[in-house]
Amino acid sequence: MRTKSVGKKKINIVTLGCSKNIYDSEVLMGQLKANGKEVAHEKKGEIVVINTCGFIENAKEESINTILNFVEQKEKGLVEKVFVTGCLSERYKPELEKEIPNVNQYFGTRDLPLLLKALGADYKHELVGERLTTTPRHYAYLKIAEGCDRPCSFCAIPLMRGAHRSTPVEDLVKEAEKLAAKGTKELILIAQDLTYYGLDIYGKRALADLLKALVQVNGIEWIRLHYAFPTGFPEDVLDVIKNESKVCNYIDIPLQHISTKILKSMRRGTTKEKTNALLEQFREKVPNMAIRTTLICGYPGETEEDFQELKEWVKLQRFDRLGCFTYSHEENTHAFHLCDDIPQEVKERRVEEIMEIQSQISYELNQAKIGSKMKVLIDRKEGDYFVGRTEFDSPDVDNEVLIPAQEVYLSPGEFVEVEIEEASEFDLIGKMIP
Repeated sequence: MRTKSVGKKKINIVTLGCSKNIYDSEVLMGQLKANGKEVAHEKKGEIVVINTCGFIENAKEESINTILNFVEQKEKGLVEKVFVTGCLSERYKPELEKEIPNVNQYFGTRDLPLLLKALGADYKHELVGERLTTTPRHYAYLKIAEGCDRPCSFCAIPLMRGAHRSTPVEDLVKEAEKLAAKGTKELILIAQDLTYYGLDIYGKRALADLLKALVQVNGIEWIRLHYAFPTGFPEDVLDVIKNESKVCNYIDIPLQHISTKILKSMRRGTTKEKTNALLEQFREKVPNMAIRTTLICGYPGETEEDFQELKEWVKLQRFDRLGCFTYSHEENTHAFHLCDDIPQEVKERRVEEIMEIQSQISYELNQAKIGSKMKVLIDRKEGDYFVGRTEFDSPDVDNEVLIPAQEVYLSPGEFVEVEIEEASEFDLIGKMIP
């Protein structure tokens, strides 16, 4: 028998995909709470809103399975309504409406006012910058722009997120001040492309100006840069990283490949020589900067020679952090017209080979840290350890520092000095320095 709940219905927001989706869910939750709605993140609720990802095949599959799961719960009477928003819905709305009709309504990435209306809420313009954060209180994502103008052949983000739109500096400063007032100590700047920030509203690349404004916010101690595009990277940002202690010596810059032939087909606007020159510039200007990158294996036309070139380059560059993914053949992208000619098992083998090389590099880099003293931000307690990060590590994707909990008590959000005593491929173990 179907049951209907009595009284105020809780709205459960389920978030899939990247940090940009987390941010969007937090904005949605902030609007709902301001409208007097009871809202939760990935907990039980009579009404479910699924914020989907549609970036690559695995993400699309996870999103569809999640939708089907909640539709089944709806049919059993366990939830009353299911709404779908986000990238998958933006990209495939007609197909989803046809294939999974038992969803109450589908919304795209730019339909927040319409989604709120369907949930019995009004979009409040005065709440711009207000969010109900889902991350631990001491760190938060700060989305500085939406959309992307880059023509990368493999990427469907412009189809789902539209053209690049920067958020004005003054609005971001206000948002940072609100987060700091609530206890946030680390800002993680995100966008589809940090490098492009400001060109659309200021007529110039203004990431350095934004950083200089954000470091003035009281209470913020770390500012971290995610997802910088290599082509056209503004050199003045390196000066800010070097000179401003609040800006972490860390950058996430997806390079994707090193073969000039592949980079040209990917429409990345760069070459092997230019990429190496940029990395050399990074290390010359900020010698102790941790560089995180991501690579794609199995792009159409990637020969064994191209792959060997990539492997040797990874060995040579010794990136501090690296992620590697198999190429996903995405509809309506420029590369979809190419033949997806690399078998899946070959793609996966190439990824494994790259990650094996990186694992050894990471082990060697971490071994060199034994005996050093490092500033650590505590994230949580897990088992017998307090778990934290250095300025060279971002949450969820990078190394962690483990501090035995037997002799000390630490709180999430606390900064401590730690002497590193042991190291593995992806973890450091140390003791707190009194």
